[in-house]
Amino acid sequence: MTAILGLSAFYHDSAAALVVDGRIVAAAQEERFSRKKNDASFPKHAVEFCLEQASLKLSDLDYVSFYEKPLLHFDRLLESWLAFAPRGFRAFRQALPLWLKQKLRMSTQLRNGLGEGYSRRFIFTEHHESHAASAFFPSPFNEAAILTMDGVGEWTTTSIGVGRGNQISLLEEIRFPHSLGLLYSAFTYYLGFRVNSGEYKVMGLAPYGRPIYRDLILKHLIQVHDDGSFFMDMSYFNYCAGLTMTSPKFHALFDGPPRSPESPLTQREMDLAASLQSVTEDVMLKLAARVYLQTGLKNLVLAGGVALNCVGNGKILREGPFEKLWIQPAAGDAGGALGTALFVWHQLLNKPRTTEAADSQKGSLLGPQFSDDAIEQILRARGTAYQKMSSHAELCDSVAARLLKQHVVGWFQGRMEFGPRALGSRSILGDPRNPEMQTRMNLKIKFRESFRPFAPIVLQDHAHEYFDLPEGVESPYMLLVTTVAESQRLASPSSEETLRGIDRLKSTRSTIPAVTHVDLSARVQTVDEGRFPLLHQLLTAFHEKSGCPVLINTSFNVRGEPVVCTPENALNGFLNTGMDTLAIGSFLLDKNSQPQHLLGRETRQFGLD
Repeated sequence: MTAILGLSAFYHDSAAALVVDGRIVAAAQEERFSRKKNDASFPKHAVEFCLEQASLKLSDLDYVSFYEKPLLHFDRLLESWLAFAPRGFRAFRQALPLWLKQKLRMSTQLRNGLGEGYSRRFIFTEHHESHAASAFFPSPFNEAAILTMDGVGEWTTTSIGVGRGNQISLLEEIRFPHSLGLLYSAFTYYLGFRVNSGEYKVMGLAPYGRPIYRDLILKHLIQVHDDGSFFMDMSYFNYCAGLTMTSPKFHALFDGPPRSPESPLTQREMDLAASLQSVTEDVMLKLAARVYLQTGLKNLVLAGGVALNCVGNGKILREGPFEKLWIQPAAGDAGGALGTALFVWHQLLNKPRTTEAADSQKGSLLGPQFSDDAIEQILRARGTAYQKMSSHAELCDSVAARLLKQHVVGWFQGRMEFGPRALGSRSILGDPRNPEMQTRMNLKIKFRESFRPFAPIVLQDHAHEYFDLPEGVESPYMLLVTTVAESQRLASPSSEETLRGIDRLKSTRSTIPAVTHVDLSARVQTVDEGRFPLLHQLLTAFHEKSGCPVLINTSFNVRGEPVVCTPENALNGFLNTGMDTLAIGSFLLDKNSQPQHLLGRETRQFGLD
C-alpha cells in the first residue's frame, strides 16, 4: 500500500487530500472544520479527517506533497518588488519577515503542522502542475488537452498542456504579472467585493449590466491576441507593488474610486461586471482554441480559479472546438492538494492509471459523513423535536411533500462536498417554480444580496427538456452555465423593456423563475443515480408529485460562513434562519415543532462579505 497526502496551505483556502494506491480516499478544505471562510492556515483538521477516513496514522504515509514550490514563489515576489522599486518597498517590508521566518522554511512548517509521526520526505510540485494533475488524472479521458488559468502560482498564470495515460506535460505558459485571474480580481476589488472570495458575485452581477466598458478594457487594460495570449498594462494595476489591486490611473479611467463595500450597487457597477465578463469569456474561448491547435485532441480538462467561471466554461462547451469538457470540481487552490498527490502517484512514481466511465472524483463527495446514531445523539442533547424516517423512500417522499408546500429545506446527507459548490450533500433546497423563492432564500435564509442567482439541480434524463444542454451532456459539478430551454420560457411583458438593474428580477421569464437569471441563464447541476443516488431519489419523488424534475440547490451556509460540515453546524443554521425544514440523515425537523427557547438560542451577527 502506498499512501500519499497532498496539501495546499498558507495562501488561500488550504486543504488536504489523501490518495491510497492511486484511489482518491478523502479530501476537504480546512475552512469547513475551523469555520473561518477561506482559511489559509495549515490544514490540521483536514489532515486528521483524511487519515481517520482511511484508518491511517501519520507514520503510515509514504509521501507528503505540497502544491507549489515556495522558492520559486519567493523568486517571483522578490523580482517583482525589485522591478517596481521603490513603490514596492512597503509591500516588501510587510511580507519579507513572514517569508524569512516561515514560508522559505516550508519543510519545517509542514513538519510542525503535521506534528510527530511523519519522518519521511516532502515533495513540492509546481502550482500549475498541481492544477493540471487535478484536472486530468481524475477525468474520464485517457488523453486530453489541459488548460489551467488562475491568479498566479509561482510565476505561471496560465498554462496549456496535454495529458496521456498516466503522464501530463505542460507546453506553454503565460507568466506574471499578466493574469486573467488577477484582472478579474482587480475588478472584484474595484466593485467593492472581497478578492479571492467575491469573484463569483461579480459573475452573478454581470447579467444585470451591459458590456459598455468592454472596448475601454481592451484598449487600455489588456491587449488580447488571436491565439489567446495577452498583455496587461501594469500602470493601471497596483498588485505588483502595493497593497491594493488597482491604481489611481485605473480609477480615473472608470471615473471614480473603488466602490465602498456594502454601499448600494448602481448600474455602473453592473455594466463594469458585464464588460469584464465579456472580455474574460473571449479570452477563455481563444485560449481553448489555442490548446486545440497545439494538441489536436477532442477532449479538454480545466482547473485553476478561472475555471470556476462557469459562464466562460459554458461558452467553451458551446462554441469551442472540443467534443467533451471536464472541469475539476475543486478548481481553485484547494484542488491543488488533490492534484499534487495524484502527480506523485502517476507522474513521479509512474504508476498506471485506469479511467472510469464517469470520472474518479466520486461526485466530489470526499468529506466527512455522520451516522444516524451520532446525529440523533446531537438532536437529543439539544432538545429538538424530530421524526425518524424508516427508509430513504419515506425521507424523500416527506421532503418532496414539504417542498411542494413551499418549504425551504436544509439537506444534510452523506459525505460533504470537496470544492466550493454544494452538490446535494450540504444543500438548501426549494421549489424553483415559485417566483418569490429567490428573494426569500437570499434575504431570509442566506442573509445575502438579493441579486444573487440560485442554481438548479435537474434529473440527468430530463436536463435537455429544461435547459439548452444536448441530450446526454452532463454537468454534475455545477460548473457550466447554459440557457433555459425555449420550451420553458415565458413571453416577456412589454414593461420589461423599461426595467434596469435589480428591477429586472421583477419579471418572470420561465416556468422555473427562481433558477432563471435575468439573461435566461442557469448554472446547472445534472443529477444521475450513480454519483448522487439519494439526491436522485429526492428529485424523482418531487418530479412525481409536481411534474417538475428541477429543484433550487444552494450551499448550506449563510453569508460570510463556510458550508456546514457537522450536524451541529447544520442545526445552528436551521434554528437561526428562516429555514422551514431540516432533513439530516434519517431525521426530519420542522421549524414550527421546535421548542421556542431553541429558536435564536445560538444567535449571532452573520458577517456581510
